[in-house]
Amino acid sequence: MVSIISLQHNFNMANHKKAEFSLIDQDISMIAKALSHPARIAILRILAQNPHLTCGEIVEILPLAQPTVSHHLKELLDAHLITFTIDGKKSLYDVNQQRWNEYTEAFEDMLNAINNPVS
Repeated sequence: MVSIISLQHNFNMANHKKAEFSLIDQDISMIAKALSHPARIAILRILAQNPHLTCGEIVEILPLAQPTVSHHLKELLDAHLITFTIDGKKSLYDVNQQRWNEYTEAFEDMLNAINNPVS
């Protein structure tokens, strides 16, 4: 029982500590995590070139099973990197261009700060 309480305490502390960072840094971290798997990067590339695809259509392009693609789509949705619309019984996925542009700007700002430190 002590180990479960200890794990719960550590988990809560990690989430609490996360809140001490700026929202921009939290967003960048979330995006970096979403982009941390090559399948998700591939899905973003595919959707950028072929908007309005279903999960099944993405499965036909990638060497992955449908449940795996669905999992990666959920991760991208949670990070707001993609959107979906319902068309009858189908969900059509697209790159969330507005959010992608916001994240690109945030990454550029972060990289500029790292590449050009204040002396």
